[in-house]
Amino acid sequence: MTVLQQLFAQWAGEPCTSCLAIGASSASSRRYYRLAGASRACIGTVAPDPRENEAFFAYTRHFRDRGLPVPELLAVAPDRCHYLQQDLGDQSLYGLLLDKRRQGRGFDADMLDLYRHVLADLAQFQLAGIDLDYSVAYPRPAFDKTAILWDLNYFKYLYLKLCHADFDEDRLEQDFHRLADYLLSADCRYFLYRDFNPRNIMVVGSGEWGVDSTRAQALPTTHYPLPTLYYIDYQGGRRGAAQYDVASLLYSAKSDLPEAIRLDLLGHYLDLRGIRGDERRQWLDHFWAYLLVRILQTLGAYGYRGLFERKDYFIQSIPLALSNLHHLLQEHPLPIPLPELQRLVETGKLKVESGQLKDESEENRPASAQSPLSTLHSPLTSLTLEILSFSYKQGLPHDDSGNGGGFLFDCRALPNPGRYAEYKVYTGKDRPVIQFLEREEAVARFLDHCEALVTQSVDKYLERRFTHLQVAFGCTGGQHRSVYCAEQLARRLANRYPDLHIHLHHREQD
Repeated sequence: MTVLQQLFAQWAGEPCTSCLAIGASSASSRRYYRLAGASRACIGTVAPDPRENEAFFAYTRHFRDRGLPVPELLAVAPDRCHYLQQDLGDQSLYGLLLDKRRQGRGFDADMLDLYRHVLADLAQFQLAGIDLDYSVAYPRPAFDKTAILWDLNYFKYLYLKLCHADFDEDRLEQDFHRLADYLLSADCRYFLYRDFNPRNIMVVGSGEWGVDSTRAQALPTTHYPLPTLYYIDYQGGRRGAAQYDVASLLYSAKSDLPEAIRLDLLGHYLDLRGIRGDERRQWLDHFWAYLLVRILQTLGAYGYRGLFERKDYFIQSIPLALSNLHHLLQEHPLPIPLPELQRLVETGKLKVESGQLKDESEENRPASAQSPLSTLHSPLTSLTLEILSFSYKQGLPHDDSGNGGGFLFDCRALPNPGRYAEYKVYTGKDRPVIQFLEREEAVARFLDHCEALVTQSVDKYLERRFTHLQVAFGCTGGQHRSVYCAEQLARRLANRYPDLHIHLHHREQD
């Protein structure tokens, strides 16, 4: 029995009957598991850095004492490296944004409302940090000059050096010190979350929130409250300026929000905080400077995780971050001179070209083992995951790709809402059916097992550069159980693999 399973048994008062890996943090060594027993479930975390964990534990207690929506810490092992926390599901704000885009709805009014709610919560986190004990902060108690220069040197050594940019190191260092001094002239009393991005915001109970108008007519009501939001991965927090996290959210490279939406939300945040007049102008000057250091730090992370460790997700993010950087320096010039950085941007010296970083042995590697830099200006992966629902009465689905294989899951052993008259007019995409199936433990177990099998294949298919995988869910009529399972698996895998091409359709319903 593992440490997490033992900890679960102590907390739940029942043995752990299921321990499903749900992925590791893409930018850290933390690993996560969904643990379940006969009546209770939670998320188990294995995190090897005790100092970072102590910061997470202390921040969690502080925020929960102030009523802020962070996961409940359920149990901590004596080694302080294994712990249990509240299970918040699989839907992140980033995943929800991707869902909207797949539906062709983009950043609509519903999403705008949700982002405004997020900014209101962020303001509360920032203010709650004024009296927080930062003695546990890791690696530093404040985003001070040392920390700022760390980030800027991260950009220099792990991005500029790796993409072979031609720069004057002494002049760039002068730019960095000038920028750090200006950043620290802002009000730095607040909690700086450090990684406040949509992937770290969990959306619980979205249900039929944001349903489109064509489907709303078939539902009992067309008004739904905003889903509940929870915030995770704040263990790197420290004292700092409020501008940093607002910039992290609005200019998250992968979210790629329209500029008009970013400015609207920025104005909304300032109104929430009551920042007006001269104070507003000064606040915005510092905002653009913090956005600059955030983008540079992000490029450093993308350089390390992508260009050095060769993780595809980070490589694909580089052009988006560069676009944000170009736009910032063109549209919002800073009140301090940064001549060497400006020269690098204006001359295009920051761009990573396909084929860079090849070592002498790489040319002799098979194509599947070569550097993924060739994908920088093309789609990240050619793998398409086709997820569909169907009715057994109408025959098995056909694989038009010609590849064959894949998975076919039989949902007919699951509880059937179609047997009840009140559910006959709905499908597995509608709230009444979703609520019916979410109450059934057998359905949750079934989906967990399906996800574990499919992710094993997806990982291998990505590694081997395969192009197509079909996953089909069948039930009697292709209306309730199969539709629900297909929708849920697509959502889970979209969160786990943000850059995977997922094609979801319902044969009988479509």
